[in-house]
Amino acid sequence: MKIGIFDSGIGGLSVLHEAYHQLPGQEFMFYADTDHVPYGLKTPEQILGYAQEITEFLLQKGAQAIVIACNTATSVAVKELRKNYNIPILGMEPAVKPAVEGTEEKRIMVIATPVTIREDKLKDLLHRVDEDHRVDLLPMPKLVEFAEREEFESEAVEDYIREQFSQFDKDKYCALVLGCTHFNYFKPAYRKYFGDNVLLVDGNKGTVRHLADVLGLQVAPDADKDLDEEHNILCLRNTEYFFSGKEIGEGKTLEHLKRLHLRLEEIRNI
Repeated sequence: MKIGIFDSGIGGLSVLHEAYHQLPGQEFMFYADTDHVPYGLKTPEQILGYAQEITEFLLQKGAQAIVIACNTATSVAVKELRKNYNIPILGMEPAVKPAVEGTEEKRIMVIATPVTIREDKLKDLLHRVDEDHRVDLLPMPKLVEFAEREEFESEAVEDYIREQFSQFDKDKYCALVLGCTHFNYFKPAYRKYFGDNVLLVDGNKGTVRHLADVLGLQVAPDADKDLDEEHNILCLRNTEYFFSGKEIGEGKTLEHLKRLHLRLEEIRNI
């Protein structure tokens, strides 16, 4: 089955990488809308337009299912896309529910883009699952810019994280929810700031498991096993990559993608 995955940029690679683990026998296309990244600072009308264009593109390339690997685009566009296209279209939302259900008493921080925090989809989710009002929301749009520059552990990154989180007492938190797929690349920096007692929660594993259920696919029994570099590169070569409609086949951009996948593998279980 041919599965299309798209994001505003390279954040959605973290969902694709998880799919490499859970669904290794499937065909994938990955579309990064690098011409318009970041979505988190765009208007809802712009984001909906981008999402519709990308969906049409992936359908023309043979996609039989689509994953919107972007919390921001999901919050704005998933309902409209599902209404207009007759294939499975899955979105993402911050993994607040597992964070709430997997912790007790202390507070939970959700970091996301400004659009995700503003949209009703997250507000509705919090209304359903955050009965004790333990969740705080924090926009961190600059992390998207750092990720797109492949700048993950610099002094500037650490300064930004420290500055943003300093608005809150970190000792009051038991979980940090990564509400943007770009934010996955910075797990070591969060761990350095919060220490080992804070649970880092993202929606990638759950999204791919849900995709498998919807499509009637079997999740690999060894999905939690590490991918060695050779397997990583094989998956990379067997995936069609597009940056705002331009196919990526060789050269520096492919090397960039290889580095990102290796990074995601190294920090997957932090």
